[in-house]
Amino acid sequence: MGNEQMTPPSTSAATPHRPEEGETSLAGRAVDLILDRAGALWTVFTGRPVSLYAASVLRIGYGLLYLVFLLREFPYRHEIWGPDSPWTPALAEQLFDQTGWNSVLVLSGSRVYFELCYVLALVTSALFTLGWRTRVMSVLFAVVVVSFHARAIFMTDGGDNLVLLMALYLVLTACGRRWSLDARRERLRTVRAGDAPKPVRSFYAEQLGSARSTLITVVHNCGMLVIAAQVCFLYGSAGLYKVQGSTWGGGTALHYALNLELFQPWPALSHLVDTFPTVIAIASYVTVLVQVAFPFVLFGRLKYPVLTVLLGMHIGIAVLMGLPVFSGAMIVADAVFLPDRFYTFLPRLWRGAVRRTGMRRPALGRAMGSGSVPAQVRVEAPAPAPAPAPAPEPRTARGR
Repeated sequence: MGNEQMTPPSTSAATPHRPEEGETSLAGRAVDLILDRAGALWTVFTGRPVSLYAASVLRIGYGLLYLVFLLREFPYRHEIWGPDSPWTPALAEQLFDQTGWNSVLVLSGSRVYFELCYVLALVTSALFTLGWRTRVMSVLFAVVVVSFHARAIFMTDGGDNLVLLMALYLVLTACGRRWSLDARRERLRTVRAGDAPKPVRSFYAEQLGSARSTLITVVHNCGMLVIAAQVCFLYGSAGLYKVQGSTWGGGTALHYALNLELFQPWPALSHLVDTFPTVIAIASYVTVLVQVAFPFVLFGRLKYPVLTVLLGMHIGIAVLMGLPVFSGAMIVADAVFLPDRFYTFLPRLWRGAVRRTGMRRPALGRAMGSGSVPAQVRVEAPAPAPAPAPAPEPRTARGR
């Protein structure tokens, strides 16, 4: 036993498995990529409010659209929403118990109260369009749209439903930051302040202001995201629904739509368009293709021709089928996908067009006529005058 050699124990079972360098770097890169994407997404949502011009276009578009709608229905307001409506306030309240909707129009059956509500609805729509105290007016505008929509819900269509949804979504957005009276007032306030020193604020006041600004930015960006998702869902579902129909697949759907008496504001025009079956078939196929592909082309330049096609489609629906509210609501909704640089380019384009057409106020010299403007002659600098000669020294008597 003394001659036996002791062998050291094996350490292979006791040593834990260490990941190789390649595995560690791959997992680290994946974690870094996820963190970078999350950080970029957080920066987008909290850094600054996006699509402020698009939000202003939505505010102006839907406010003006609903204002025109209320003015258009002004002679028939009593039969639609007022005391003379066949859908009485009692029936409306019974429906509210089932649907959960509500309306300020059913709080009283007085004719004076209804007239007051109608006038306030007109004023609210106008002020919301102009962007006066937009935070408050956006809430009041949503209340107006919900109240009128719920009061006569069986007389609404797809355009009214979209205006209702957008009115609720716009409450979340900062839609008064551009092209509004609020923006003009803020700009004048900044000009008056000038270089005046800002008041010293405490640390807690600065933190509270920063948190408020971040909250407003996040809510605005989420609201714009919901609006864009709503429009994408609308177009995508409409396109997929059309694909299932045999009339759209056969290219005859628009033919049947043009021959419906309910959607013929100008029958002669509808019959004239119906005499071109090839054009109708092509329009049917293009409509389905554009609506199905719409959610997939929003992140490239292809969205601009798609939006142009949709604009023409909605104008055709408004003219040929007599649905201006629906078409107007869809056209305004499409504006959410145009970037802010597009809206900032429009004023420059307008100024360039005005400059080319000569609509700008002429200068003073141009207003007097070209003949009265003297020719521009290069004036030479005058030569320096020679130095005067020194005066002779006066003679004295001693000098003589």
